[in-house]
Amino acid sequence: MDSNLFFKKLENQFTNKLPFVAYKKPNENTLFSLLQNTEALHILRDFTSSGFVLAPFDSSNDTVIIPLEDSECIQSDYHKSNNVDVNSLEKGELYDSNQRDHHIQLVSKGINTIKEGHFEKVVLSRVDMVKLQENNPIELFKRLLDNYSQAFVYCWFHPKVGLWLGATPETLIKISNNYFETMSLAGTLQSQVNLAQWSVKEKNEQQIVTDYIVSQLQDSTAALHVSDPKTVQAGNLVHLKSLIYGTLKSNNLEHIVNALHPTPAVCGFPKEPAKQFILKEEGYDREFYTGYLGELNFKEQISRNRNRQNIENNAYSAIRNVSNLFVNLRCMQLKNNEALIYVGGGITGDSEPEREWQETVSKSMTIKKALY
Repeated sequence: MDSNLFFKKLENQFTNKLPFVAYKKPNENTLFSLLQNTEALHILRDFTSSGFVLAPFDSSNDTVIIPLEDSECIQSDYHKSNNVDVNSLEKGELYDSNQRDHHIQLVSKGINTIKEGHFEKVVLSRVDMVKLQENNPIELFKRLLDNYSQAFVYCWFHPKVGLWLGATPETLIKISNNYFETMSLAGTLQSQVNLAQWSVKEKNEQQIVTDYIVSQLQDSTAALHVSDPKTVQAGNLVHLKSLIYGTLKSNNLEHIVNALHPTPAVCGFPKEPAKQFILKEEGYDREFYTGYLGELNFKEQISRNRNRQNIENNAYSAIRNVSNLFVNLRCMQLKNNEALIYVGGGITGDSEPEREWQETVSKSMTIKKALY
C-alpha cells in the first residue's frame, strides 16, 4: 500500500473514533497497522489469542488486545520524510522546583530502603506534562518514525482507553516457534562511550537485569546463551545491552511473559518488594508505561527446501507462530491537549539523587523532540 494511503487510513480511523495501532519494528522499513472494525474494548483473557496487545505495568490490571479477527490489517513501505537530526534539537527545559525536589526525595527514599536490605534495585519514575503544539497524533507518529529508526515506534488508540505513542529501545521477548530472543538493557549515558567508561553502578545495574532474566528463563529453556554487554545507541542516549537467546522446552508464552514482566530494568529486584515500593511511593499511576506491547501469536509464512540440491523444485511453505513484545519505554500519552511524558531510572545503593534527576531530564528529551 502507498504510504500516503496508509496514513490517510489512520487519520480516518482516528476521526471515526475507532481503535487502531500502527507501528514499525526496529531497523525495518515496513509499517504495519491493525484497524479495528468496531469500538468494542477487548480484554486479553489468555495467551492463545492473536492480535496486538497493550499491557499495563501493574499486571493486576487489564491487558487490552486489538484482535486480528476483528481488524483490517494493512502495511506500507516506510521512507523517511525529512532529515531532522534529533541531536541538533536541543532546547532549554524549565521544571517546577517542586517536581525536581519530589523526585530527588523519592530517589533518596529508594536508596535508604535499599541500604536497609528490602531490595537491591528499584526503578523510580515521574511524569512530565507538556502543552501540545501539534495535536495530530499521526503527525507525531511520523516524527517518531523519522527520528528513531532503531526503535520500536508505535501509535496506539482506543476511544475507551486513550492515545499512546512511543519509540522504545527494549525488547521484552521475541518468540518464533520455540526460538526466543530477549535483552538485558540498563544503564544510561548521554553520549557515545566505550564500555570501560561505564561506572560500577551502571555495570552492576545491567548485571542485575541479566541475572534475573536468565534465572527466570532457565527452567523453560533447552538452550540459553548470553552475549557480553555492549554499548548501544537509543536516540541521544546510550545503554548497556546483552542479548539473551536460545530455544524453549515448550512455548508456554503466558508463563514466560509473567515470569519476565516487569523486569528489573523497569521495576527492580527482587521484583515484588520493588513493585510494592513503586505502587506506594511514586504518587501516580504508570498505567501502560513500563508495561509491554506488540504482536501476539501472529502467523508468518516461511519457505523451506527439502532438498538443497534442487532448490527451485522442492521449496515448500511452512507457517510459524510469532510473538514480538516490547517494553513500553520512551512513551507519551496524549490527553486534554497535553503530552504526558513518562521517564524513570534504575536506583541502586550507589545512586546519586541529583544525577538520577538529570538522567530523567535527558530521557524526557528523547521523546520531547518529537513535539517541537
